[in-house]
Amino acid sequence: MLDAHKLIRRFRVTDGKSFKLSDYDPGAAPGRAVKKKQDDLLAASVAALSEMQEKLWAQDRWSLLIILQAMDAAGKDSVIKHVMSGVNPQGCEVYGFKAPSPEDLDHDFFWRAASRLPERGRIGIFNRSYYEEVLVVRVHRDLLQSEKIPKRLVTDRIWEERFEDINGFERYLARNGTAICKFFLNMSKDVQRKRLLARLEDPAKNWKFDISDVHEREHWDEYMAAFEDMIRHTSSPEAPWYIVPADKKWFAHVVVATAIVDALERLDLHFPTVSKARKRELASIRKAL
Repeated sequence: MLDAHKLIRRFRVTDGKSFKLSDYDPGAAPGRAVKKKQDDLLAASVAALSEMQEKLWAQDRWSLLIILQAMDAAGKDSVIKHVMSGVNPQGCEVYGFKAPSPEDLDHDFFWRAASRLPERGRIGIFNRSYYEEVLVVRVHRDLLQSEKIPKRLVTDRIWEERFEDINGFERYLARNGTAICKFFLNMSKDVQRKRLLARLEDPAKNWKFDISDVHEREHWDEYMAAFEDMIRHTSSPEAPWYIVPADKKWFAHVVVATAIVDALERLDLHFPTVSKARKRELASIRKAL
């Protein structure tokens, strides 16, 4: 049987000093025995997540921020659909971050994300996030011009400075009761090709195809270098990265679900204790009924 905690340790990065993306196999997965039980494994995690979400809501002290980063077709939407299937929609919000709007560009790069952070008692999911600022903007440096940053502030250290800002932002969130889980869905270039072709060949998936995905694929090596540098500089105990093998979607779902459950278990969630006075009040109400 799969040891969930051992599984999570295998993919969690809390100190990225020696991190190398090449050490993580996008196609990694347990053997056939575990694959046969994939539905049971995922169902168990979804059930545990549902139970803990109710406690998270009732306790109203903590919030959970889930960040999903990946290349196109890595399965971010699929993860949200399957892993969060048992979550009460009232306590969970999903935000997909596209290209910044003119209003976004008139603010700092945290602005649009900060306004969508989950409230206490809630789970927030960022499908892409402020990390795009050290990924797509780094690969396409000309995008910096549209961000209206004073020229003298755009130095050769801008990426290191943004890493420092991100670490400070996440440290601030952690100190104020927001637990953070960050997932990089690690997909191989060959699997991405197959998934993009499937979008072209299957009429039901044609709507998913975007020619920009093909253009971005031309920068694959640059993106991998940017992801590696990002994880190396922004992994911490309070905001770890999970390097999720994404070539096999079923295993990616199990890893993400298990990691979220593990993170919630660390919060010591419980239902609020009812005071003696409140119990007496409830007893009198019961009699009246």
